[in-house]
Amino acid sequence: MTSRTTFPVVIVTGLSGAGKSTAIRVFEDLGFFCVDGLPVSMAPKLTELFQVKDPKNRGLALGLDLRQDDFLDEWNQALEEMESLGASVEVFFVEARLDTLVTRYAMTRRPHPLESASLGLEQALEKERDLLDPIRHQAALVIDSTQYSVHDLRRTIQEKWSTVKEPAKGMRIHILSFGFKYGMPIEADLVFDMRFLPNPHFEEELRPLTGQTEVISDYVLKSEPGNEFIKKFKEFVGYILPLYAEEGRYRITIAIGCTGGRHRSVAVSENLFNDLKEKGYSVTLEHRHMDLG
Repeated sequence: MTSRTTFPVVIVTGLSGAGKSTAIRVFEDLGFFCVDGLPVSMAPKLTELFQVKDPKNRGLALGLDLRQDDFLDEWNQALEEMESLGASVEVFFVEARLDTLVTRYAMTRRPHPLESASLGLEQALEKERDLLDPIRHQAALVIDSTQYSVHDLRRTIQEKWSTVKEPAKGMRIHILSFGFKYGMPIEADLVFDMRFLPNPHFEEELRPLTGQTEVISDYVLKSEPGNEFIKKFKEFVGYILPLYAEEGRYRITIAIGCTGGRHRSVAVSENLFNDLKEKGYSVTLEHRHMDLG
């Protein structure tokens, strides 16, 4: 038989209301191709499409649960078929305390998949727990989400699966230069004001140029306070990015502004972009108002 490249498939399952959909979104943020609510009998067919690993996706994350009638009957056969296709299958089981699940259902007002005229919510939750107990014992990781935040969930997933674990440099960083006179960008996580730096706008021969040119960059950053500032600024950003990543941040937008968004903010943004890129970060750059000022 032709050998296939092993690739990760994570099956996210567990008790209804425990946070499976949230876990699926975490895997999606980490670069997995995700499908929630997939019939278990379809899992091997979808796995077969990924025999040749797509470099854009780290693997598959499939949300499977009792909403599908054939879930328990087809479970073992589906796992065997996926593994025969070259998948490294692991089960991630999410649960929570009964009182927590009851409260969550009360807030969402959604019916439990096993709830019926003869079976109340608490009884449905207990039955689901009993039915899924064999699958729970197959899981590579079981978590109780009662006290979990989405950041806790992300850290747990990263710590367990080395295939999805990313260092701080895996966080996506978007650097955005802008002009305060046009308004602050609402998507910014961090905003830095560059209006204390030397302003080329007041030099008639420099005014038409932008911060992308060497002459403007030198004007802003080669003399004081620019020279000392840019060193400390890059040191500060380099210090806080790993801290944001440890808190489970997947992306962060750094907005750097000056009056018109043409000179100082652009020069600083370009300098920071090049520095982070050299250090291996996943970083993008946008000059929102450079051609307006």
